[in-house]
Amino acid sequence: MQYLPRFSKLALGLLTCCLAGLTAAKPVVIEDVLGRKVTVDAPAKRVLLGFYIEDYFAVAGDKGYDRLAGMSRGWFVKSRPATWAMYVASKPQLAKVPDVGNVQDQSFSIEKVLAAKPDVVVLADWQYKALGAEVARLESLRIPVVVVDYNAQTLERHLASTRVLGEVTGETARAKRIADDYRQVVTTITQRIAKAKRPQPRVYIELGDKGPAEYSYTYGKNMWGAMAQLAGGNNVAAPFVENWGTIHPEQLLASKPEVILIAGYESVTSSSAMQIGQDIPAATALQRLKGFTGRSGWAELPAVKKQRVYAVYHGATRSVMDAALLQYIAKTLYPDLFRDLDPQATYLGFYQRYLPIRPQGTFMLGINGKTAV
Repeated sequence: MQYLPRFSKLALGLLTCCLAGLTAAKPVVIEDVLGRKVTVDAPAKRVLLGFYIEDYFAVAGDKGYDRLAGMSRGWFVKSRPATWAMYVASKPQLAKVPDVGNVQDQSFSIEKVLAAKPDVVVLADWQYKALGAEVARLESLRIPVVVVDYNAQTLERHLASTRVLGEVTGETARAKRIADDYRQVVTTITQRIAKAKRPQPRVYIELGDKGPAEYSYTYGKNMWGAMAQLAGGNNVAAPFVENWGTIHPEQLLASKPEVILIAGYESVTSSSAMQIGQDIPAATALQRLKGFTGRSGWAELPAVKKQRVYAVYHGATRSVMDAALLQYIAKTLYPDLFRDLDPQATYLGFYQRYLPIRPQGTFMLGINGKTAV
């Protein structure tokens, strides 16, 4: 009899641990970024993810990898293969998550979505709009669809999207920490610039996927364009490009940007494209960046004359992780105002706090070969 109390305490302890690991899902009304009120059993046990893979990983934490019922992973794997390989090495279960295809190339399959039997489907705003009637089909089958949006690159949408992911996964406190950190980065930048009352430097940002020979996408009011505005820049493409598209070379030359940023990925098809990211040496990124300064007429641009030309990692945009790039843009525009900021540390620090992989490579670089501005 003397062992019964000890046994009972042990059994009770084990039972308590088991119950603590089980979080019962309950109906939660989530207001997504479009203002739609959607009832979801949260934390969702089977999530189908359309986009924003790393944001989901960061918010959901360790449990999130096992709760993926399906994902649209083609874009991520194609543009950032080395990063995806790191995630699979760290979380092997990701290799078994069904791929439901991509909205971009019209391979997204509602049949594959249904076969995955999700409790909730999380779509980017642009995916939701593109799928149209297919979303209505899911909802008619009582599969809730919630919409998030980091593409807009606004503080409001970033915070709202992070909150939604937190509610879907049941990680509301973790989501709040991530959102609060992002808000602080933006607040620091905007308040210093407002206090300084400086003229806005003219800035041009281009996705350098086609190399110097051909002008590729620049951005108006979203993505890099919105980031440039948030960081206090005068985006010279804004009068000519609404969302994204190409600017005529003569328009760019006439705009005389004082700062130029060329964005790129690690996975490129052109031998002269801007290559930067995971496993890319600084020497390679620098060589590619210098190629763009040889474009016709660019030698006379203020940005090139004063060596204010920079390479930035496109893979870190459309994400709450773009806080580091916001800092970097702000430093390129106002070097004296933001000497204390360390964008590289901000970027790598996010992975250390919230994600299982540790990136190595080149993610931001100046024409002088330095990561610091």
